[in-house]
Amino acid sequence: MALAKEIMGSSLIDKSSFVSMSSKVLFNHSFHQENQFLVKPVLVPLQYGKLSVKRAVRGPVAAISEDLIKANSSSNTVPENAVKFKVRAVVTVRNKHKEDLKETIAKHWDAFADKIGRNVVLELISSEVDPKTKEPKRSKEAVLKDWSKKTNVKAERVHYAAEFLVDSNFGEPGAITVSNKHQKEFFLETITLEGFACDPVHFPCNSWVQSKKDQPAKRIFFSNKPYLPSETPAGLKALREKELKDIRGDGKGERKLSDRIYDFDVYNDLGNPDRGVELTRPKLGGKNIPYPRRCRTGRRPTDTDINAESRVEKPLPMYVPRDEQFEESKQKTFSAGRLKAVLHSLIPSLKATISSENRDFNAFSDIDILYKEGLLLKVGLQDEIWRSLPLPKAVTKIQESSEGLLRYDTPKIISKDKFAWLRDDEFARQALSGVNPVNIERLKIFPPKSNLDPEIYGPQESALKEKHIIGHLNGMSVQEALEENKLFVLDYHDVYLPFLDRINALDGRKAYATRTIFFLTPLGTLKPIAMELSLPSVRPNSQSKRVVTPPVDATTNWIWQLAKAHVCSNDAGVHQLVNHWLRTHASMEPFILAAHRQMSAMHPIFKLLDPHMRYTLEINALARQSLINADGVIESCFTPGRYCMEISAAAYKNWRFDMEGLPADLIRRGMAVPDPTQPHGLKLLIEDYPYAQDGLLIWSAIENWVRSYVNRYYPNSSLICNDKELQDWYAKSINVGHADFKHAEWWPTLNNVDNLVSILTTIIWLASAQHAALNFGQYPYGGYVPNRPPLMRRLVPEENDTEYASFVADPQKYFLSALPSLLQATKYMAVVDTLSTHSPDEEYLGERQQPSIWSGDAEIVESFYEFSAKIRQIEKEIDRRNRDPNFRNRCGAGVLPYELLAPSSEPGVTCRGVPNSVSI
Repeated sequence: MALAKEIMGSSLIDKSSFVSMSSKVLFNHSFHQENQFLVKPVLVPLQYGKLSVKRAVRGPVAAISEDLIKANSSSNTVPENAVKFKVRAVVTVRNKHKEDLKETIAKHWDAFADKIGRNVVLELISSEVDPKTKEPKRSKEAVLKDWSKKTNVKAERVHYAAEFLVDSNFGEPGAITVSNKHQKEFFLETITLEGFACDPVHFPCNSWVQSKKDQPAKRIFFSNKPYLPSETPAGLKALREKELKDIRGDGKGERKLSDRIYDFDVYNDLGNPDRGVELTRPKLGGKNIPYPRRCRTGRRPTDTDINAESRVEKPLPMYVPRDEQFEESKQKTFSAGRLKAVLHSLIPSLKATISSENRDFNAFSDIDILYKEGLLLKVGLQDEIWRSLPLPKAVTKIQESSEGLLRYDTPKIISKDKFAWLRDDEFARQALSGVNPVNIERLKIFPPKSNLDPEIYGPQESALKEKHIIGHLNGMSVQEALEENKLFVLDYHDVYLPFLDRINALDGRKAYATRTIFFLTPLGTLKPIAMELSLPSVRPNSQSKRVVTPPVDATTNWIWQLAKAHVCSNDAGVHQLVNHWLRTHASMEPFILAAHRQMSAMHPIFKLLDPHMRYTLEINALARQSLINADGVIESCFTPGRYCMEISAAAYKNWRFDMEGLPADLIRRGMAVPDPTQPHGLKLLIEDYPYAQDGLLIWSAIENWVRSYVNRYYPNSSLICNDKELQDWYAKSINVGHADFKHAEWWPTLNNVDNLVSILTTIIWLASAQHAALNFGQYPYGGYVPNRPPLMRRLVPEENDTEYASFVADPQKYFLSALPSLLQATKYMAVVDTLSTHSPDEEYLGERQQPSIWSGDAEIVESFYEFSAKIRQIEKEIDRRNRDPNFRNRCGAGVLPYELLAPSSEPGVTCRGVPNSVSI
C-alpha cells in the first residue's frame, strides 16, 4: 500500500483536503504481482478549485519506526546503543522499448553477473553528521534485489527493492549513492524509502546511471526536499559541493558520450575546412563576432585550422551530457522525420533520372501533386526505378509500406482556403498571427530611416514618399495616421543590406532588403500599402531603392505578388536565423549550462527551471551537426546561403535580455503602451493581435507562479544577495555564457525579489511559449512554399531588364522560377515538417514528471497545481477567442484560428501546443 501511495502521490493526498474520489480526483491504478504497474498511475484534478495542502514539515525528523517508539515509550531518550532497524527502498527503473543485439547480450550478461555479486549497490546518507566521526551518518550498503529475475520483464517501468539496516538515531535521510557494477547503463527514475517516521521519502532521479567501468565514482541523488545553500543540512554540505564539482569537470580533454559534464565553448565547429575552403566558416563568439556560447565537446582541432573544432557527421552522435539526450520515443519521432530528409538528400544524386524540366515547378498544380501523389512520382521515379536503386533495405521497406513516404500532409494554410495566401489581407494577417508575429512594429517616423553607416551603405533615407501611401489612409494625412497609431512596418532593411552584395553573388540566390508599410483599418485588420525593395548602391546617387504599391492592372498585380514573395523570404530568414534560432535556442543554452554547473539539484530555483531545460542541449547539438552547419539544411534552403549564421550573429549585437520578456518587447516595438489600468499593465495598440493577446495571458500565469515560488524561499532580498549558488548561476550565464556582453549595462541586477521574478519569468517564457509561437507553425504555414518562400532565385523585373519580356509573356512561370526549385522546396518541407512535430513524450506547460513528488515542499506542489489549472483556463479562453467573429485575425471564412499558444496538443504536426522547453 505504501508503494501505491508513493507512486500515486498519496503522501500529498494524506495531508490534503481532497474530497471524495467521485467528485474531485480520479485515481487510475492497476497492480501486478511484483508491484509493477500495468497502467501508469495518475493523479488528475477534475476541477480546478484550490487544493488545500498543509505546509511541509521542514525540520529534521528522527528515523525511528513506530515499533521502536512503542518499545522505548518508557524513556524520553534514544538509547545510547542505538537499535538497528530495516528500511525498505523501492527503486523504479525505466526499460527501453527496443534494444539492439549488443544491448540484449549486455543485459543478459548483467543478469548473470548480478547473481555472482556484481550488483547495483545503494547506500543511504543522513542529513545529520555523526558527532564522533564528524562525517555524515551512513547506512550499510544494500544490493538491489531480483535484478536477474526481472531481466525479461517487458513493462516500461520495473520496480526493484533494497533493504537498508540503519541505526535508530540515523536522522532524516538526505541522499543516496548508487554504484552500478553491471556492464550496461540503466535509467533510474525514482527511489522511495519506507520505514522512517517522516512518511515515505522520495528521490526523483530521472538520470542514467553509468557502469562503474565507464564512470567509477558513485552517483549521488538527493531527496526531493529543496534547500537554499545556507540551509543545507550538515550531512549534505560536502556532497552538495562534490556533485557540482563533478558536473563542472576540469575543462580538459574530449567528452565521452557517457559523461555528464556541462561546460562552455564558442561556435567553432560549424565549418569543415578539411573538406575544402568553401566549407570554412568564421568562429562565432568572441571579440570579432559576438555570439552566445554552446556546450563544450572538447573534440580535436581540424588539420587545416587549429582554431576550428573537428566535425562529427551523421549518423555519429554529437556529445551532450548523457541526461540531456533524447529519450527513446523522442528519438524515434526525430529519426523518422530525419529519414525523410535523408531520402531527399539521395534524390539529387539521381539527377540523370530527373528530366531538366522537372527541376522547377511549372504550374501551381505541380506543388499540389506533392500532397496528393508525393515527390517520387513528381520527379518521375516510378516504383520499378525506386526498387532498382542501391538503397538500404530499411529505406525501400519504408517506402513500400507507407505507400509514398515522400507524400506530404496538406499544410494548414491551404487546407481551409487554397488561395488565401495570395490575398493581401492574409499576407498582413500573418504578421500578427502567423509563425513570425514578433517583427511587426508601429511606424514612429515617416519615411523610415536606416541606422546603417551612410559612408558604407549609402543614404539613410528611404525611397518611400508620402505620394506612395496617401491614397490608402482612409482620408487621413500621413501625420494624422502616425499620431493615431495607424501605420505599422515590417523593416528588414538593416538586417539584410550589409550582406546583399555577397548573397546576390551566390549561384541561384537573389534578395532585397525590404520594408513593408501597413495601415490599420477600422475593422482592426492590417492592409499592406507599400513595399520598398533595396539593393546596395553600385555608385554614389545610383538608384538602388524601388517602391512597389498596390496593383492597378494585371502586370502590376504580378509585380506586387513577386514583391510580397521577397518580403516573405526576408521574413522567413529573420524568423529562422534571429527570432527562432538565436533568441530562443542559442540564447537559452548559456543559462542551462550555468544552471547545471552552479546550482545543486536540491536548489529550489534549479527545481523550478528543470522542466524548462529539457532536451535543449541535444536539439542545439543536432542543429550544429546538420542544420546551421556549412552546407547544412539552413544554408541550402534559405536565401543568405553560407552567410546565414553571420546574419544571426549580426542580429545578436542588438540582443538585450531585458527586452526579451513579452511586455518589454511589445513596448519596445511600439505595439503596446504602459497602462496600469489594464490587466497586464499595458494596452495593445492593435487589440486583435492574437500572439500578444494570448501571450500576455500565459506571461501573467508564468509570472504569478514564479512570484509565489520565489516568495516562498526568499521572503527578503538579502537571502537572494547571499545565495552563492544563485548568484554564481546568473554571473556565469552572463560572464561566460554571454561573455561578449558581460559589460553591458542593461543586464538586470540580481539583488531583489522583483528582479529575480522578472529574470526567471523571462527564461521560462522564452523556453516555453515564445519558442512554441515561433516553431510549431513552421510546416502549417511554410509547408506551402509559395506562402513563405525561404529562398528566392530571381529579382522583381523592371521594364529595362532583359528578362522583362519573358515575365510579361508568362508571369506564372517567372513567379515559380523565382521560388525555390522542386528539390530545394521539398528538402525544406521535409525539415520543417520534422521541426513542427510534437513527440509522444512531450511535456506541456503546466505538466511535470512526477507532479506530486518533484518537490518535497507540499505548499509549492499545491501552487504548481494551481498554475496548471490556470493554464487549462487560458486554453479555454483561447478557444473562445478563436470562435469570436469580432477577432478577424483569427476567425472568419477560411481563416486559421490562432492556436500556437494553446497549451496542450496531441503528438504530430498540430499547429498548437506549448512544451515546457526548447525541445525541437
